[in-house]
Amino acid sequence: MKKSNRRRFLEITALGGTLAACKTGGKVEEPAPSRLGKPVSAYGERAPFEKAARWTRTTRTPEQASSNTPHQDLNGIVTPSSLHYERHHAGVPRIDPAEHRLLIHGMVERPLIFTMDELHRLPSVSKIYFLECAGNTSSEWPEKTAPDVQQSHGLASCSEWTGVPLSLVLAECGVKPGASWILAEGADPCRMSRSVPLAKCLDDVLLAYGQNGEAIRPEQGYPLRLFVPGWEGNISVKWLRRIKVGDQPTYTRDETSKYTDLMPDGTARQFTFEMEAKSVITYPSGGQKLSGPGFCEVKGVAWSGRGRIERVECSTDGGKTWKDAQLQEPRLRIAFTRFRFPWNWDGSEALLVSRCTDETGYVQPSKEELIAVRGLHSNYHYNGTKVWKVAADGSVSNV
Repeated sequence: MKKSNRRRFLEITALGGTLAACKTGGKVEEPAPSRLGKPVSAYGERAPFEKAARWTRTTRTPEQASSNTPHQDLNGIVTPSSLHYERHHAGVPRIDPAEHRLLIHGMVERPLIFTMDELHRLPSVSKIYFLECAGNTSSEWPEKTAPDVQQSHGLASCSEWTGVPLSLVLAECGVKPGASWILAEGADPCRMSRSVPLAKCLDDVLLAYGQNGEAIRPEQGYPLRLFVPGWEGNISVKWLRRIKVGDQPTYTRDETSKYTDLMPDGTARQFTFEMEAKSVITYPSGGQKLSGPGFCEVKGVAWSGRGRIERVECSTDGGKTWKDAQLQEPRLRIAFTRFRFPWNWDGSEALLVSRCTDETGYVQPSKEELIAVRGLHSNYHYNGTKVWKVAADGSVSNV
């Protein structure tokens, strides 16, 4: 005969009292009187005990700067908007969306100007995509100078982006035969601009105005940015104000003086748009410390501009031997994928490293394999494997 719900409730209550007594040396203590908590607010805040923050880097001026995502402090695949990395070339402009306009002209039948209200009325989509600066992990090229994962890999983040497919707007304008490129220009003081192949624009490019359920932050291009999935972050032009359709790339300052890859023979690769497969262990990683030998779940994140992550392998001996890590769902195309790997640390020195494989079969190379092809004079598109050293005292460092 089944026990009644009341009897089962009493048994559970008694067990809870027994556990409480064990924890307090046999005496059951009454909980402290509750106090009224903080009232609701107009905009939510995180707990004051959480200290995750972006690490900032200033180059020539405070306006030309960047900030890095603290991957060691995050969970899941979506980066909080407030911790999404930043990269600016002339500071963050203040733009009133009611006054902002998007001009589409050039090789089109009907040049059009769109207000933000008109764009919001068009059919929209929401997609989770990562965004990565072409210079992310550039410190790994000459020597491993970044002490932690935030400084080495922090110029990459992942968000849910909402906006209008660029293909829809271009169809409304009527692209003329022979067109093959666009020029995208921002409204920041330096008029940052990039050329984008038309084929990509007709595939998955967005005119994005939303990020993680709310309006894009000013630092991410408010009120409108071009979002080009899987390609280097600089091409996702922020504060988008103009698109010119043409039959060739424009060769702007930002795609000639930089964002090219210097090769060993002295030539430079240009328009190397895709961000290739990359992974990194975020725990344990540089600057952290294990409390002692025993079980440790190795955690990390992988991504690829070519598509979905299909496999992640981990090694505790610097890549001599490999074992498969567990991939956490959801696994989306061109988005972060979390991986986990069970490890029993015996207290001796270890070298932790991960490598990933995407749906095209591309395998993340080691630093040595990458240098054999690219040399040592590049500054962009570094995707070599990342090794962390765990010392006998549990401290973790970059090697």
